[in-house]
Amino acid sequence: MQKKHLALAVMVTAVWGFNFPITKLGLAAIDPLLLTALRFTLAAFPWVFFIKRPPIALQWLVAYGLIFGVAMWALINLGIELGVPPGTAALLVQFSAFFTLGWGVLLFREHLSLGQMLGVGLAVLGLVSIILASPGHGTTVGYGLLLISAFSWSVGNVIIKQSKVREMLAFVVWASVFAPIPLLLLTWLAHGTAPFTTVVAHVEWVTVFSLFFQVYAATHFCYWGWNLLLREYPVSTVAPLSLLIPVFGIAGSMLMLGHKVDVSEGVSIALILSALAVGFVKGPGLSPRFQLPGWFGRRKSARRFSSLDDR
Repeated sequence: MQKKHLALAVMVTAVWGFNFPITKLGLAAIDPLLLTALRFTLAAFPWVFFIKRPPIALQWLVAYGLIFGVAMWALINLGIELGVPPGTAALLVQFSAFFTLGWGVLLFREHLSLGQMLGVGLAVLGLVSIILASPGHGTTVGYGLLLISAFSWSVGNVIIKQSKVREMLAFVVWASVFAPIPLLLLTWLAHGTAPFTTVVAHVEWVTVFSLFFQVYAATHFCYWGWNLLLREYPVSTVAPLSLLIPVFGIAGSMLMLGHKVDVSEGVSIALILSALAVGFVKGPGLSPRFQLPGWFGRRKSARRFSSLDDR
């Protein structure tokens, strides 16, 4: 991966990581479904009137908007609302890396290097241990919602590859159009009119900051950057970079919410960092099947980006 793209990846993961505790600040005043609806409304409007629709089939825009608006971020917000700490939520969502690696092998004929497989093992140990080390801090339903959101993110990654979109900012803006209406409907079905009538009375500057950060930093900037990386590199190269998100998420929780990291959690974070470091290593003497770039390797053959119809 080129240095400029690696720097972009670090910036994206940092903003996404800090977005978790910042979202927690917004949830103190706004219903989680309504907060998500407001986020994607502002992500789409008024920008959709000034940015040309990307030249791809409408089905890709609709699918991605519903997946990353309703099936991903709404569930993340609900999980945090149900008691999952922001740092733990950031970790649970990173199971998307493993789902995405599986999609890369299954759909795009990508192969995992020995370093990638070892890194996945270390990352799984880190993610599982940090969840087991924090009993009583979240409900079973909350953890389940976060895992579903992780799977949804991996499906969104596949949509990016299959749609072959190149206008990334336009893609994010236009896809966001299809998220607010189902989110507003779900808000009304779940809680009636109460979230709508009380939102103005409870909004403070912290809430406004949280909402704007989610829209312009975590949505416009991060999805533009992440989708650009998915366009330029194999999914198996990009996906493991998301493991940096919980590191920044926990750091942000410590700074903003007073979260304290104990010894077991520190060990788990170290395992995750080790998983990333392993991605840089290319073992010597690998068979031709495994002579592939590591997580940060260069782009592979264009054959990988062909549609399923070409298989």
